[in-house]
Amino acid sequence: MERAPAKTYCIIGDPVHHSLSPGMQNAAFNALGLNCTYIAFRVPASELEASIQSLRSIKIAGFNVTIPHKVAVMKYLDELDATAKKAGAVNTVNNIEGVFKGYNTDMHGFIEPLRRRKVDFEGMSVLLLGAGGAARAIVAALSEEKGIAKVVIANRDQKKAGELARAGEKMGLKCEPLPFDKVTTASPDADLIVNATSIGLSNEPSPVDSHIKKGSIVYDIVYRPVVTDLIEQAKMAQASVVYGYEMLIEQGARAFEIWTGLEAPREVMKKNLLGIFGEPT
Repeated sequence: MERAPAKTYCIIGDPVHHSLSPGMQNAAFNALGLNCTYIAFRVPASELEASIQSLRSIKIAGFNVTIPHKVAVMKYLDELDATAKKAGAVNTVNNIEGVFKGYNTDMHGFIEPLRRRKVDFEGMSVLLLGAGGAARAIVAALSEEKGIAKVVIANRDQKKAGELARAGEKMGLKCEPLPFDKVTTASPDADLIVNATSIGLSNEPSPVDSHIKKGSIVYDIVYRPVVTDLIEQAKMAQASVVYGYEMLIEQGARAFEIWTGLEAPREVMKKNLLGIFGEPT
């Protein structure tokens, strides 16, 4: 039987050396016997447009987009899926016969671990740290859950926090911006705390410190280290935790399915990630 021609996929971002997507996606391709390769390209912001043109010229089969390009990349694409339009950010692009179509799989990636835990969103107060591309996707995902009382968006750049709060309001959520240095005034009342910033990536101390409500849920989208200081503090406060790698697997699995039309081998992807940094206790 003739083997299908090789396809190449990649991730673009800056920095991108820490990305675990190449290992995870290559493990998935190998598990299903697909003749595909996934690589990482560092693309500085000033080179984004030229890099997209290069990806077109080499007929890249598809690619992921990470910090800082999730919003900026949209203007260089041909089409946007409903998820990308709603989130106002793109993290997955599929090349459909020369047409670059953008999707947002962060929405699914974020909400799926909460749905799996059968979380009840009714009356929930959410504290969201950050207002970048990932935070946009999280607000869009939360807007599809019924009964959330309010979402407090804490960010250093108050203009960005205000913009995201207004976008959330348009999606039907009650949102309010909060200066980042005031997070500990909101965290003790939050039923769900989500870190959508890069704080923790370099073992920085948790911005909410120990001001976490017992029985609440703490979700850190930073996936390396697996146990950030925020996760550590959450455990000490007897809160439930959701690990960043769970979102990473789910958004990656959805991207894989968009590209291949096949069900993603989630267990293989999880095993690849946890083989790198070990299962959390």
